[in-house]
Amino acid sequence: MSPDTVSSAERSRIMRQVRSKNTTPEMYVRRALHAAGFRFRLHDRRLPGHPDLVLARFKTVVFVQGCLWHWHGCRRSRMPSSNANYWQRKIARNVERDAQNAATLSGMGWRVELVWECELASATASLIETLRTKNQAVAGGSSTSRNDSDVEGRC
Repeated sequence: MSPDTVSSAERSRIMRQVRSKNTTPEMYVRRALHAAGFRFRLHDRRLPGHPDLVLARFKTVVFVQGCLWHWHGCRRSRMPSSNANYWQRKIARNVERDAQNAATLSGMGWRVELVWECELASATASLIETLRTKNQAVAGGSSTSRNDSDVEGRC
């Protein structure tokens, strides 16, 4: 393992700037979904893990995951060389917490979608297609409109 190339104070300053909300990948997904006509809530604190996006109409939550922080296993998931024990424990806790949150949300009836940083464009396009398909199923599943059922109820 090679030593860190910056001082401890500089590393702390850099790490303090890493955001957990409104990250560049998250903003990409939000813009794409909004442009496709989907509306959502952000960071709903009532749900486990405070999902990045909540599409209540589709009973779907979206987590936009950084490959390092949530350990995707791709080439971007490179363990920091300095203070390795700390990072291994931290990332393991993140992965464990992510799995627990996903299981809890699934148990509550939510569909959990993950968009990984390294697959941003393709995963976002896939998510939009999935939501469109689900939207068509919801729209096509009802044979009577709201007005038709109101009329039937009054007769």
